[in-house]
Amino acid sequence: MKQAHYIFTLLFLGLAYQLSAQDISLFEQFNGRYDYTAIGNTLNQAENNIDQSFCSLLESSDATLSLNSENEIIKAYLYWAGSGSGDTEVTLNDIQISSEDLYSVTFNDNLNGPLEYFSCYADITDIVLSQGNGNYEFSDLDISAELMSNPGYCNNRTNFGGWSIYVIYQNDNLPLNQVNLYQGLEIINRNVQEKEIILENIDVIDNQGAKIGFLAWEGDNSLNYGESLSVNDNIISNPPLNLADNAFNGTNTFTNSTTFYNADLDVYDLENNINIGDTSVSIKLTTGGINENGGFSADLIILNNIITVLNSQLPDATIDINDYIVNCGDNSIEIFYTVNNFNSTDILPANTPIAFYLDSLLIGQSQTLSPLNIGASESNTITFTVPEDSNPNLTIVASVDDDGSMSGIVTETNENNNTNFIDIELLVIPDIITLPSLIGCNEGFETSTYNLYDALTNLNYDETLISFYQSLEDLESASNSILIPSNYNNISNPETIYVRLESPPCYEIYQFQLSIENCPPYVPNGFSPNEDTFNDWFNIQGLYDIFTAHELQIYNRYGDIIFEGNNEKPWNGKINRGLNNHGKTVPVGTYYYILNLNDPNYRPMVGWVYVNY
Repeated sequence: MKQAHYIFTLLFLGLAYQLSAQDISLFEQFNGRYDYTAIGNTLNQAENNIDQSFCSLLESSDATLSLNSENEIIKAYLYWAGSGSGDTEVTLNDIQISSEDLYSVTFNDNLNGPLEYFSCYADITDIVLSQGNGNYEFSDLDISAELMSNPGYCNNRTNFGGWSIYVIYQNDNLPLNQVNLYQGLEIINRNVQEKEIILENIDVIDNQGAKIGFLAWEGDNSLNYGESLSVNDNIISNPPLNLADNAFNGTNTFTNSTTFYNADLDVYDLENNINIGDTSVSIKLTTGGINENGGFSADLIILNNIITVLNSQLPDATIDINDYIVNCGDNSIEIFYTVNNFNSTDILPANTPIAFYLDSLLIGQSQTLSPLNIGASESNTITFTVPEDSNPNLTIVASVDDDGSMSGIVTETNENNNTNFIDIELLVIPDIITLPSLIGCNEGFETSTYNLYDALTNLNYDETLISFYQSLEDLESASNSILIPSNYNNISNPETIYVRLESPPCYEIYQFQLSIENCPPYVPNGFSPNEDTFNDWFNIQGLYDIFTAHELQIYNRYGDIIFEGNNEKPWNGKINRGLNNHGKTVPVGTYYYILNLNDPNYRPMVGWVYVNY
């Protein structure tokens, strides 16, 4: 693509790419019966330090992929690089490819100022799976604008462009390997003459067949002054392609080519340079020395990626948190999790420990139940309680192969992928809202009958989501609800009723009081004490066992008192006062009463009652 198009894209995408050097670090790891191959080509017509007649790139170049039919393609990445700040749109076999990331390094030239170099990569697995073996043509890498705008690239002969495809494949006949792909962009030159890169996540179980590969740019065969490539302080070589003092010299190990101008795609034997038990590898590059004329010369070398292939038989424990359950007002959390042994080359043993943390505080422990084969998983649950003073918005970290001290007991292919986390919000008990009280008439013995729904007149609710309780404890546990809220008799005076309104994922709480007052008694106009069990006594409703201190006096039409009664002595039509007729039933007629309730809220009541038989 044209450089102008690239600048336009950056302006309107807000600098979507990172335009700075990036240390080479682990990009992807493959564990199993894996290996890799690589193809690629230069876009330089010759080594730029020897042939100084050109300052442009070839329009395209090609390379051939030839994989054994038993090799199953797992992953494929396209890398391209060149002088300048970067071209992120290129073409492969007439398919437009967009960069997934862009790395950049700078060489500060004394005469020409800062000179920038870039590399890009893209996942092209689908393309390689679709097209398979055959010719791959790379084109449309355009850095011409920057080569023309800054003559320093061509003046110091660091004008270059090239590409490579890395293919990771699986074959059941291969040993169990760990393939680590590291990438970034790092530079050495006359200003920085030595660079050390530490490769982490290495597990050396067996060094037989171990190898290491490099993709580097801008190396010159003719500038081998003080140049070396070391692994664990051992200088490595691969003669006749890569001599000990000229590792970056425009060669391709896969094709035995010496015309991969200003690029290197090389593989080295690692067997004698690593030891069983190693967990990291030191890579050191040097350049710079005295030339034939007694002056100082140094190559400019840009390292793009490193790949290692090591025999490995190790599990790889990872953990997923699938879900969780919390309840209102409860600090207990139930976690649903899955332990995996996916990217592995051996069985994960049973009883592999699992720890759960809240802000580095150990709050729960578990372990795997069964051995997990390569590619297998095991799901389980655990319930634990977080401290009462915990923030309701919390993060739980699950860590597999962790004995509770943040230490593991199982050696794995990757020791840095054992944790996972989930953000959880505890459902805090809501504040209780107080509703107006319900007041009932005393029906005797300080009891009354209530329709509890009457307390909810100001709420919008679905009756199926409402329940009433006699205690807050029952409400919180949703047990022992009041069965018939529309016809409820209080059990104390006053009594507090609690209301639970379901409001997923939690609920609302209301409360109101039931209280009782002595309502005015209802005095009937007559009764018939004929012992027929119907209306046989002067039944003043709302009086007995309510106004327990009341006094009742009955008079005849002459003003003589004929009966005195109280809460224990209702009038059944018989005389209990006067000199004569004690115990006799009064004759038919009208009688008069004085009812003193002995309640400060009520005056004495007077009236008449008719007795008939």
